[in-house]
Amino acid sequence: MASPLPTGAPFRGVIPAIVTPFRENGDVCATKLADLVHRMLRAGCTGTVWPGSLGEGQTLSFEERVEGWRTIAAASSGNGNAFATISAASTREAVKQVEAAAKIGMHGCMILPPYVHKGPWHEYRSHFEAMLSAAPLPMMLYNNPPAYIVDVSAEQTFALADKHQNLVAVKDSTGDARKLTALIAGSAARERKIGALVGLDDCAVEGARMGCCGWIAGLANALPEESVRLFKLAHSHDAGDIAACDALYRWFLPLLRLDTVPDFVQLIKLVMAETNTGDERVRAPRKPVEGEARARALEIIRRAVSDRRRGS
Repeated sequence: MASPLPTGAPFRGVIPAIVTPFRENGDVCATKLADLVHRMLRAGCTGTVWPGSLGEGQTLSFEERVEGWRTIAAASSGNGNAFATISAASTREAVKQVEAAAKIGMHGCMILPPYVHKGPWHEYRSHFEAMLSAAPLPMMLYNNPPAYIVDVSAEQTFALADKHQNLVAVKDSTGDARKLTALIAGSAARERKIGALVGLDDCAVEGARMGCCGWIAGLANALPEESVRLFKLAHSHDAGDIAACDALYRWFLPLLRLDTVPDFVQLIKLVMAETNTGDERVRAPRKPVEGEARARALEIIRRAVSDRRRGS
């Protein structure tokens, strides 16, 4: 008899929510998207997920998503997992996205509530169930009430998982440690475990030490090696590793906090530009950060880069 898969599999380890590289004319640049995937996987990330909020998914057409997924699936072949973010205003469109991701050969989906909709739980539940039923891919529910209004409780998650065996994990971006505690403790009491993944960069170490099996990371787009090392050290009980983790976290934390503010897309792309790993191009109505916000961000980024070079 085959041994059961690890909790949350295949959603485990550091999985960057990758940005969308754009050409000067505003089109998606498939070449840079593939290069970004290759760099994440070479650094030790277990996979990538696209196009979420950080990937400016709300601005992309269905056709752009499909072409991007094809690019990412090809770039990941044999080296890591390619996950599709499923996000739409309507259930019909969300199901269409799941079906397309499955046809392309994506390894799983991160499923979001319907954009802009504010309604009772039974409507959200039906939306999630339609996506879970649309293809036999492993799926991770994304819970981010500040961004998407609905707050999916641990009990609601487990009820969905009991009905849909392909719901295997939850990305938690509430910033509330009690939510993670409820997921992790509740899962421990279940025969079929549900993995918890931390979804806010400045909670990565806390999440790992609480028992999260993965991290959907933002700053990993610019600093994947540091992200992988941080999450690995955070899971260790060795005294030396704990000290190394705390030191790395102290250095990394000002950058990780850039993932938690309204302009996080522009700020992460600014970090990529400053570290020569990307550029600042975003799709309108977004624009690169300007003025005092830009000056403050550059001060944080350049100090961190300088300290890292000096080994501080």
